[in-house]
Amino acid sequence: VFNTVYNSDDNVFVGAPTGSGKTICAEFAILRMLLQNSEGRCVYITPMEALAEQVFMDWYEKFQERLNKKVVLLTGETSTDLKLLGKGNIIISTPEKWDILSRRWKQRKNVQNVNLFIVDEVHLIGGENGPVLEVICSRMRYISSQIERPIRIVALSSSLSNAKDVAHWLGCSATATFNFHPNVRPVPLELHIQGFNISHTQTRLLSMAKPVYHAVMKHSPKKPVLVFVPSRKQTRLTAINILTTCASDVQRHRFLHCAEKDLVPYLEKLSDPTLKETLVNGVGYLHEGLTAMERRVVEQLFSSGAVQVMVASRSLCWGMNISAHLVIIMDTQYYNGKIHAYVDYPIYDVLQMVGHANRPLQDDEGRCVIMCQGSKKDFFKKFLYEPLPVESHLDHCMHDHFNAEIVTKTIENKQDAVDYLTWTFLYRRMTQNPNYYNLQGVSHRHLSDHLSELVEQTLSDLEQSKCISIEDEMDVAPLNLGMIAAYYYINYTTIELFSMSLNAKTKVRGLLEIISNAAEYENIPIRHHEDNLLRQLSQKVPHKLTNPKFNDPHVKTNLLLQAHLSRMQLSAELQSDTEEILSKAIRLIQACVDVLSSNGWLSPALAAMELAQMVTQAMWSKDSYLKQLPHFTSEHIKRCTDKGVESVFDIMEMEDEERTALLQLPEAQIADVARFCNRYPNIELSYEVGDRDSIRSGGPVVVLVQLEREEEVTGPVIAPLFPQVRRD
Repeated sequence: VFNTVYNSDDNVFVGAPTGSGKTICAEFAILRMLLQNSEGRCVYITPMEALAEQVFMDWYEKFQERLNKKVVLLTGETSTDLKLLGKGNIIISTPEKWDILSRRWKQRKNVQNVNLFIVDEVHLIGGENGPVLEVICSRMRYISSQIERPIRIVALSSSLSNAKDVAHWLGCSATATFNFHPNVRPVPLELHIQGFNISHTQTRLLSMAKPVYHAVMKHSPKKPVLVFVPSRKQTRLTAINILTTCASDVQRHRFLHCAEKDLVPYLEKLSDPTLKETLVNGVGYLHEGLTAMERRVVEQLFSSGAVQVMVASRSLCWGMNISAHLVIIMDTQYYNGKIHAYVDYPIYDVLQMVGHANRPLQDDEGRCVIMCQGSKKDFFKKFLYEPLPVESHLDHCMHDHFNAEIVTKTIENKQDAVDYLTWTFLYRRMTQNPNYYNLQGVSHRHLSDHLSELVEQTLSDLEQSKCISIEDEMDVAPLNLGMIAAYYYINYTTIELFSMSLNAKTKVRGLLEIISNAAEYENIPIRHHEDNLLRQLSQKVPHKLTNPKFNDPHVKTNLLLQAHLSRMQLSAELQSDTEEILSKAIRLIQACVDVLSSNGWLSPALAAMELAQMVTQAMWSKDSYLKQLPHFTSEHIKRCTDKGVESVFDIMEMEDEERTALLQLPEAQIADVARFCNRYPNIELSYEVGDRDSIRSGGPVVVLVQLEREEEVTGPVIAPLFPQVRRD
């Protein structure tokens, strides 16, 4: 593997279990690129945001601090990302963020100038967001063929049963395809699968409580243990159950490996009293509701060996940079609020969890215990001991990708669309597994007919949504709605919804409702019993909803957007959901602005622009402008308004002594206020009416408007309550 990765420029596929050191292969490929071209550009793709942040921190230290090469993490904000792409040697991204940038590759030289394209976790092509991963890999191969310059692809994956198909699709030769069996690990794995013949999930979890403790005592009485559970609530319950059983063994502190007084400075940083109590006894827990600081503290205590047992919720398996001697997976089902039922963990998640039983420098072997429903035992025996098959799902969601390629003129007719599909993994797999893709046969004719039907149906749906036009039943061209959808990276059904719902009378309330109903928010999670929380929230928000269904993700989105604008205190989980909602909200609002202005509807277009500002600053337009200022409470605002100080400019015009006396803030906070004021836009508007003498009643009038911003200061918008960096 080393010889192919470091001493050649061939495309490479490496399939091996989680924890085998595949990231090192990526690092050798980067070193090879930098050796040949010190200013070379590498793009590293990983499907999970948490993994991207983890790799960024690791590589920032290795490549930027030590080798002085610029390492950047894409943000999802196009203008910012274009600048980062221009100055980065190593660009780290999720598939979606790279899709946004690379769609317009013909106009973006920096996309064409990529030398090395590394794709991690390629097996996730079979997962929920797999189609985007498939499209960007296919696009990079296509770009390479068009610019007639090789872009090296290094693909890293779990062990696959159809690795040859994946490797062939990515242009890897047989000699550059390395697919290791799942048993081949740096640290051999001893795997135990325990079945529980109880169908009711909560009862099954209760019956697993003592076996978890016994598994710890049997397989890892002194070494680190990581327990994965289905939910946030279960992390706390399991930690308490372990300690209760421990206490009944009259060894309450057996999992604590440091003096209690040494824990004190760490515990002071935590706000959860239960977590403090469990940590004092050597058991920690991690879930989505903890702050970044709390997570760091708990991870640090576990990694250092002070705390022996860690319980973590299943969704964190991708974002944790910790490993253990023993991993226990306590049940393999979680509650899916979207369909209101318990569903199985994706097999990829289970593989990731198992991969945490990996400490090459400390252990000769790792251990894993999987506790599951009795009927699932055979399934796990098969898929944890054998390589995984992986299939494409692109045929279920091609619309947005076709629309984007039509806008960039890569697809100009139906034949182009068929040709486009020949670059995909879908095309490779159709003849290999025809039943899975509903093919009638495997001949060239059958394949051609199936592709044509797929193309016809997809293009017909796009035409009905008014995203494209089809002329002479063959040629395709983008329409305004399609261009807006592609530019803002939004779903074709969303842009159709905007087109049908927005009108000349739409106000902020209507905009919030329309945006909340976007397809982008279909997967906002609804948790067990969360409907009661949302019902309470619906009583507090200013815009009441008519007959809301509190298990609907779109209703939840609306309520959380209003809660954000009202600066309401939310639980950590709801706050996390709000951040996910906000990450998409601005581009959805901007798409609304474009749809409204295309129709010539000025008032609602201005309302949408104002909503974007409201979302950024977390306030309603009726609120005092002073609410935007850092450290300003309602008390500060009242003091200011009582003195006739009502705008940012009023604050700026005050004498220093007068301002200090009025605000009564510490010096450091006054400095934050000053920084905000200096960044606040001071815009001068001037206008001129064109051809005054020929103006007639009822006729058109041309007005030339000039906006000039004084003292342009570059830098991000100061918006502490918005989760992403925003630029003016």
